Amino acid sequence: MAFLTDNCTLRIYNSELINSCLPFDCGNKDLNDYFINDAINYNSELLGKSYCFVLDIDPSIIVCAFTLSNDSIKTNHLPNARKKKINVSIPRAKQMRTYPAVLIGRLGIAMPFRKVESELKRTSHQLMDFIKSWFIDNSYKTGCRFIVVDAYNAERPLKFYKNNGFNQIFSTEEQEKEYTGLLLENELVTRLMYFDLILLSPLYN
Repeated sequence: MAFLTDNCTLRIYNSELINSCLPFDCGNKDLNDYFINDAINYNSELLGKSYCFVLDIDPSIIVCAFTLSNDSIKTNHLPNARKKKINVSIPRAKQMRTYPAVLIGRLGIAMPFRKVESELKRTSHQLMDFIKSWFIDNSYKTGCRFIVVDAYNAERPLKFYKNNGFNQIFSTEEQEKEYTGLLLENELVTRLMYFDLILLSPLYN
């Protein structure tokens, strides 16, 4: 049984929903602040659209929330080896300098669904599978080859995305700093990662 799809309902994360639900707490101060104070502004400025799953038995409880926006992978801004890694599954005649992508700007699972490690993995992996399925659906209106994310540069989030099939765009932190314009002595707070949606396409399998 899929917990999210069988026991929850997808809703647009807007002011009306926030006012009808209990405060969302995913255990991360930065993410909590975003969903409380910034998500609605991002939506109104057309910078990102947020969604959430609420419990069917109690729609005032937000199980998880996430924000999506348009993005791209620009291979002409990558080292040759990383460019080849991204291009490897794309037919040569269709290889481009820029590939359409969707960005997962924020993603959080509410604390009550994180207490048991297996529950965290089960719920969060289902959410990631749901997001992936959106962009290979026939009803999706534009092309989207990749999902990208700026994952927190910490063991747990990086492991989560790796376990969900994401790869790091840059092979090392030093390389990522160089190509994103950061000084080598600066802390790298996030790591750029991507998932190739062609792996889920019916035409590919």
